[in-house]
Amino acid sequence: MRQMLRHATAAAVLGAALTSTAQAEELVVGAFGGSFADNVKACHVAAFEKATGATVSLKLGNSSQFAAALRATAGKPDMDIVYIDNSLAAQTANEKLNDKIDRAKLKNATDVIPTAWGKDDAYVVAMVSATTLVYNPKLVKATPTSWLDLADPAYAGKYAIGDISGTSGLQFLLALNKLKGGTLDNIDPGIEAIKPIAKGSAVLYTQADQLLSLFERGEIAIAPWYPDRAGVAMDKGLSLAVAYPKEGAVGILPAVVLPKGSTKTELAYKFLDQVLSAEGQGCFSERAYIGAVNTKVKLSDKLKSIVPNGESLEKAWFIDPDVIAKNSATWTRRWQREVAR
Repeated sequence: MRQMLRHATAAAVLGAALTSTAQAEELVVGAFGGSFADNVKACHVAAFEKATGATVSLKLGNSSQFAAALRATAGKPDMDIVYIDNSLAAQTANEKLNDKIDRAKLKNATDVIPTAWGKDDAYVVAMVSATTLVYNPKLVKATPTSWLDLADPAYAGKYAIGDISGTSGLQFLLALNKLKGGTLDNIDPGIEAIKPIAKGSAVLYTQADQLLSLFERGEIAIAPWYPDRAGVAMDKGLSLAVAYPKEGAVGILPAVVLPKGSTKTELAYKFLDQVLSAEGQGCFSERAYIGAVNTKVKLSDKLKSIVPNGESLEKAWFIDPDVIAKNSATWTRRWQREVAR
């Protein structure tokens, strides 16, 4: 009987140990939702899980939500690696919430363009996109050419803009501000210009894929949106086209950060290596219509027709992420007080 009890106890201990090990091999990844998450699964998660035997749990949200989560869990993050726009990555870096990335632990680091690495290697840009104009060519006969086209009475009640909590909302505000003579130190012209546009917007969207149903039902004809989301929707049969404003699109640099305090650092580096690999980058570019930072990736002609490249990339405005990090809280308060009320 005692021997049976010893065996039973040993089995229980072994079972508990195996359960603990299995739990320790789960990596929690913060990622944007919708088609972005689908492509993360296909291009990054699948290969990582196959190579490591670990599992990935995706926590979905937007950059502002991820930054807020890192602050709320400072030093004890509930995510092990996070996709986040570079402006918010710079902000969390300034708040000492990011671990410094050790390039020596990444076999693909040398293939990444030098400008992708954030200040002090606090983050790394993983892809290149933009906020531009997306429209339904069945409803919009003349190709839009300017950010100001959204104020055209022809689109009254048939457009949507993003809330400032999302990248497109902030970038559209800053694009208007620049167009109206404002600066990053003075957004008064932009606030005044966007007030009537926001008032007439079908919705101030906070998640990128909110626009899909609006475009599908014909409730909107045009919106400041992302070419990657538009490209994926076009592949599914949605009538959309991408137009780059003559003033220039606003560049987006989705980045990846390693939250300080994660207990899964080794796994996180392996996941990041997959994100930065030519395989992972090429897969994501073709599926998500987004530019790559790995120099070994070549864009197809189809991709070039949608993503910022050539002239559209040269004209794109890449705003200093440290400036956005410094001012975003003030801009958000003004938006909530003067625009969204």
